[in-house]
Amino acid sequence: MPHDHRHPHVDAATGDRRVAWAVAANLLLTVGQIVGGILSGSLALIADAVHNLSDAVSLIMALAARRIARRPRDESMTFGYGRAEIVAALINLNALILIGLFLIYEAIGRLIDPPGVEGWIVVVIAGLALIVDAVTAYLTWRMAQDSVNIRAAFLHNLADALGSVAVIVAGSLILLYDWRLIDPLVTLGISGYILWHAGREIGPVIRMLMMGTPAAPPLDRLHDRLAAEDGVEDVHHLHLWQIDERRTALEAHLVIAGDRVAAFPEITARAKAMLAQEFGIDHATLELETAASGCADRAAC
Repeated sequence: MPHDHRHPHVDAATGDRRVAWAVAANLLLTVGQIVGGILSGSLALIADAVHNLSDAVSLIMALAARRIARRPRDESMTFGYGRAEIVAALINLNALILIGLFLIYEAIGRLIDPPGVEGWIVVVIAGLALIVDAVTAYLTWRMAQDSVNIRAAFLHNLADALGSVAVIVAGSLILLYDWRLIDPLVTLGISGYILWHAGREIGPVIRMLMMGTPAAPPLDRLHDRLAAEDGVEDVHHLHLWQIDERRTALEAHLVIAGDRVAAFPEITARAKAMLAQEFGIDHATLELETAASGCADRAAC
């Protein structure tokens, strides 16, 4: 699907450095949150630490996938390696779903038997987490416009920031009112947000890997536009899929009038130019045929 590149471009080397710094920040924060969660007995703080660890792992995978995706196409990967980022996104999102379900299980256990929590440790470490999440989001927000991996990591960091705010609120309420149930309740809230976000992101990723039709451009509009080309009598066997996040491919059979056989090259060139200019589709495979010759792939037609 074509993208509107109005945002400033970040070159590959600069982008890699930003992701690496974001990884380092999240790993340091994860260690601090786990230690603080153990000392304070806060499951909510450990939950946020696990989420931060998943963000660090996600960023590491995204960094590796970015580098793999830049490899030139070869005989084994004739479309190139662009889908490495999509595969990494699928792995990361599935991991998030498992983490969210595990945290819900743990939180329910603590709702039944809520332990004591040291509020001050929770508040201080969650405040540090909020700062690190903001820095990580700043490092990745520009690249998030172009990459499903980086976009997911960016949104996860925003979720972490909201989680840190929630943990601060929980710690404050424990300090003020000794309301121990707030810790597992906050954990449930963080877990629910993780699952909601992962569920929303995983659908388009699976659709891309399954070669599903992208949301835009509409398939019926493409059909009508091709059928409106001079010399084209019918369009069938129309397929639209994404090679990767930035490239959309199209395949179609165009039925041409019998007396326009000599114009095959001209019609093909004109249709491909239209697809590129109006829809941003540069990878189009068009098979031209006449009603007399019939469809080469009758089963699909």
